[in-house]
Amino acid sequence: MGDVLAIVSQKGGVGKTTTAVNLAAAFARRGLKTLIVDVDPQGSVRYGVGLRRDHGHAGFADYLNGQKPLHEVILPTALPWLRVILAGSVTHEADYATYQQLIAETDLLPEVLAIARARCHVVVVDSPPGMGPITRRVLEASQHAIIPLQCEPLALQTTPQMLRGIRDVVETNKELVLDGILMTMFEPDNPASQRVVDYVRRHLPANIVFDIVIPRTAATCDAFAAGQPVVLRNPADSASQAYINLATKLSGRFL
Repeated sequence: MGDVLAIVSQKGGVGKTTTAVNLAAAFARRGLKTLIVDVDPQGSVRYGVGLRRDHGHAGFADYLNGQKPLHEVILPTALPWLRVILAGSVTHEADYATYQQLIAETDLLPEVLAIARARCHVVVVDSPPGMGPITRRVLEASQHAIIPLQCEPLALQTTPQMLRGIRDVVETNKELVLDGILMTMFEPDNPASQRVVDYVRRHLPANIVFDIVIPRTAATCDAFAAGQPVVLRNPADSASQAYINLATKLSGRFL
């Protein structure tokens, strides 16, 4: 039986999808059967996970509304041990309302994650920003959670909301563990970026903050633009090494 790892954040643009994609790829590189599930309607996972050229665009939304069976929305990637379920067809406001309702009011999401746990070592879920009904449902079905925190001052203001949300979910899901806050997009030459790191280290408990920090690198942007995880496209890059080291640390907790 594997574990579900939810990647959650209060705001977008903090490296959430980049973290989900690269951790999933790093797990798969270690030989772990890994599935990444994109439940964020923005659907950004498809741009960076290393899908084969002939893949379709159907995904979780198409399974939820009954248009596709589950096996047809599980897609292969360039890595033998990595599969992906894309977000699927959530293109209009009406689509989003239906999508959110189906996740919030049915057991389809936890059922899919339970099936995936039975067949995989790790299931990584890219959740939408904020503690809305979709993210809450993901956390209710997860065993682990990571909060990416961009190394810029505004991001500090939103982190307490996500921490409170996770504490609330733990009241009903005793399996859920916050593995840590992961500082991302760190710029060593930017004083503001360094101040955020220093503040987090001083004011948050050490046991909920990873010692690993993800730097902002050109290679990460280039890899996403090329449709690949940076851990595959440029393994020697400092961001790649950070994600690989984090996957190694987490693997010891999961297995």
